[in-house]
Amino acid sequence: MFEHKSVLKNETIEGLAIKPDGVYVDCTLGGGGHAEVIASMLNKDGLLLGFDQDIHALQAAQIRLQPYKDRIRFIHANFSELEVALSKENIHKVDGVLFDLGVSSPQLDKGDRGFSYQHNAKLDMRMNQQQKLDAYFVVNYWDYQALVKIFFQYGEEKFSKQIARKIEEHRKKAPIETTYQLVEIIKEAIPAPARRKGGHPAKRVFQALRIAVNDELGVFNDALHQAAKATGINGRIAVITFHSLEDRLCKQAFKKWSTDKETPRNLPVLPKENEAPFRLVTRKPIVATEDELDVNRRSRSAKLRVAEKVAEWRDDFTYKEGWRK
Repeated sequence: MFEHKSVLKNETIEGLAIKPDGVYVDCTLGGGGHAEVIASMLNKDGLLLGFDQDIHALQAAQIRLQPYKDRIRFIHANFSELEVALSKENIHKVDGVLFDLGVSSPQLDKGDRGFSYQHNAKLDMRMNQQQKLDAYFVVNYWDYQALVKIFFQYGEEKFSKQIARKIEEHRKKAPIETTYQLVEIIKEAIPAPARRKGGHPAKRVFQALRIAVNDELGVFNDALHQAAKATGINGRIAVITFHSLEDRLCKQAFKKWSTDKETPRNLPVLPKENEAPFRLVTRKPIVATEDELDVNRRSRSAKLRVAEKVAEWRDDFTYKEGWRK
């Protein structure tokens, strides 16, 4: 059973400003919580496209959203294929796009997926189980420098070098195959005083591996730009992030897209080519209320940002952070 509590549901729907006859994209369908509300607000002329690369999530969402099947199209694909999917559907502009990033509760809770340091399983962490790269390959075959880079950059792990060295030592003797094996190696590498504070000692490394395996930041950056191009005038993009790297990428992209380019002082009117394509709907991120925190602890790190399209997109507003592996 794929049960997942959608975070910031009401705030997200309000931010998208749903039009009954609009075309919307849920790039991260998951358990279908946000999609269910969006679909319920659409009339017979409205349409929702739901993306998910996890076939289990997609199948669960199809069951949950059965009452609205006439206004939903389910797409088994990574949201980086947004442009391709819209082209196949002969859709040129959409009225809103939603990204609810990160790993879902069922993926964490289902031990055999290898996402969690709290369940013993084969190292996997693939959101799309058809892709070849998994956490086992990264841990056992990526070199020391590559491991240090992802642990530090994606996990903000200050003991990145020590952990990478310890992994090297162990994998020379035998492959590191399970999550619990990796947890013990991480504990061995981190000094005892540091292990006793700041949460579970493997948390940051597991986050870093998940991001690397799924190329989450690079894929998100690509898809966010595709969404910016596909969104029509007065359409909106809503993004829910769960850690600082995702939020920074979204924040900086939205900032660039909503800032007019400088013009010479002697020009009385801003030229069209200098006009920013978006405006910020949320100048500061929206976070969970105390009531939501009481029923869903995973909403604690969630941040929602919303931007509205006000002018045509141009490629010189592209934002790049270089997250590619």
